Amino acid sequence: MKSTNPIASLFGTSPFKPLQEHMRIVNECVAEVPGLFEALIAGDAEGLEKAKDKIFEKENAADAMKNQLRAHLPKSLFMPVDRRDLLEVLDMQDSIADTAQDIAGLLVERDMTVPADMVDDLKSLVQRCVDTCQASATIVEEIDELIETGFRGKEASKVEDMVDKLGKIEDETDELGMSLARTLFKQEDSMSPVSVIFWYQLIQWVGDLADYAEKVGDRLRLLIAR
Repeated sequence: MKSTNPIASLFGTSPFKPLQEHMRIVNECVAEVPGLFEALIAGDAEGLEKAKDKIFEKENAADAMKNQLRAHLPKSLFMPVDRRDLLEVLDMQDSIADTAQDIAGLLVERDMTVPADMVDDLKSLVQRCVDTCQASATIVEEIDELIETGFRGKEASKVEDMVDKLGKIEDETDELGMSLARTLFKQEDSMSPVSVIFWYQLIQWVGDLADYAEKVGDRLRLLIAR
């Protein structure tokens, strides 16, 4: 009897197909993060709630896809990739969506106001972290071509170059995050200690989006190097 399970159907083609689909959902989740901060900056409580709901919806979809993928991933694959490697990439991808959900949850549950001096740098940091996730998702889409070439040749070199560019964007997010943290600490005297702590945590979480995205690319680079 032919399986009606969409994940099983995807595995019929390639074990990488559901991994790619999972990353697409993760990328859609992260794409909602800038709108979250725009609403926060504008003091738009309704817009903030709507953006949060979209992020939670996408994160739940990513979780469902992750659980299905784990349940249906064959114990052994006749592929140039170990099952554990696939699961590691999956976990890193899922951590991106989890972090977006953490950010959204904090911004809705705690009344937070963006200090005026932080607005521009915050927007830049958020956008570059989203850019990093998009770059990582583009690399994941290249897996099909990598398989066809046995993780060698021009396609492997192309992906390695893409991972290098991904790393450079992530480096930018590190610099932006440190700059934003310095601006935050200059505000210490005019903010409550608790607010400073929450804002510092938030800056770290936004940076984590880019960190996990880079780790996805780094893991794929390791597969090429083997």
